[in-house]
Amino acid sequence: MPPAALSVHLAIGQAYAWSVFKPPLESSLGLSGTQSALPFQLGIVMLGLSAAFGGTLVERNGPRWSMFVSMVCFSSGFLLSALGVATRQYWLVVLGYGFVGGIGLGIGYISPVSTLIKWFPDRPGMATGIAIMGFGGGALIASPWSAQMLSAFGTDTGGIARTFLVHGVVYAVFMTMGVLLVRVPAEGWRPAGWEPGRAASRALVTTADVSARNAIRTPQFYFLWIVLCFNVTAGIGILEKAAPMITDFFAETATPVAVSAAAGFVALLSLANMTGRFVWSSTSDLIGRKNMYRVYLGVGALLYLVIALTGNASRPLFIVCALGILSFYGGGFATVPAYLKDLFGSYQVGAIHGRLLTAWSTAGVLGPLIVNAIADTQKAAGRTGPALYTTSLYIMIGLLAVGFLANELIRPVSERYHERPAAEPETRAAERGQTR
Repeated sequence: MPPAALSVHLAIGQAYAWSVFKPPLESSLGLSGTQSALPFQLGIVMLGLSAAFGGTLVERNGPRWSMFVSMVCFSSGFLLSALGVATRQYWLVVLGYGFVGGIGLGIGYISPVSTLIKWFPDRPGMATGIAIMGFGGGALIASPWSAQMLSAFGTDTGGIARTFLVHGVVYAVFMTMGVLLVRVPAEGWRPAGWEPGRAASRALVTTADVSARNAIRTPQFYFLWIVLCFNVTAGIGILEKAAPMITDFFAETATPVAVSAAAGFVALLSLANMTGRFVWSSTSDLIGRKNMYRVYLGVGALLYLVIALTGNASRPLFIVCALGILSFYGGGFATVPAYLKDLFGSYQVGAIHGRLLTAWSTAGVLGPLIVNAIADTQKAAGRTGPALYTTSLYIMIGLLAVGFLANELIRPVSERYHERPAAEPETRAAERGQTR
């Protein structure tokens, strides 16, 4: 099952390498930084919306159907984008990569998560880390691969279009492997020696089940929505603008950052993003989800403060802080499905997860908008270097502080939201048959 999940997530994780395309698109089509971020922003918006509205369909039709839908939409998005760049119709790039490809992102993102939780109910943090690790690591492959193709094909419209075309074809083949490999466990399957009651002795962990419809009526859902939204906003703003950001930060130093080195920085961030998803989410199985989010939000705010105060004084310090922030960003994504399982049970965790990803849609607009708009404004005012981003950094610190407070307010879900005990097992089986 892990290879099946990774074949999809490593492909759709290419979204995190979008910043590699920003400079060539801006120079070849005459776009601003804010305009060149539109496909990425719309893609994240559609990820959240398609996950929210398609979560129940994924539960009903199974992971193979959803992975196939994801493959068709994601690859088609690249092909439409190639046509848009070749004809200099940027709206086609926004439509293809952002809208159509974004649907592929959302459906593909949630398709293996609930399946892996069912295979590993004793270690949900590790299970979701395995699945979502691939999304964070997608740019580790896509960033140098895209940069190499742009170098070979050229950074004009023809070269960008050919690069998009190759992406669309190769990812279609790669994602098909996941479609063929994925399986679901038998109803009632459990790992040898595992008893659900043992896990329930920990704080915030329940053996009860809450439906997706009831989950969105609880305060816990909305506190966790705020936690995810602001943790994502704080990371995605840097990630979407990673290549131009490190170039701007050290442009006035004795050794400016070259284009190839900036692409390498994006790859490093992707590695931290990917590693954090597995390491931190697995750690949450040991220390609990709430404690893990205290680390993500509290330490993340301190790392942002270090970057804001030191500016371009130390390149290694800047890189280390950015890697830490992105590892917490990725870990937050991987830990949240297990947090949902702890709070609401595994009954409809995939559908609840899909609804929660609307927080990602919001953050996908908010993060890049804050960083790009402020950077464009500061550049128009004649400022350069770290001054382009200082205001954005302090805004991110404030958002992480709000997220930290929301996490502290999360308590166990009230019993009035639980499914009826009398529904086990015959009635519940019938209900599940209706929702899958």
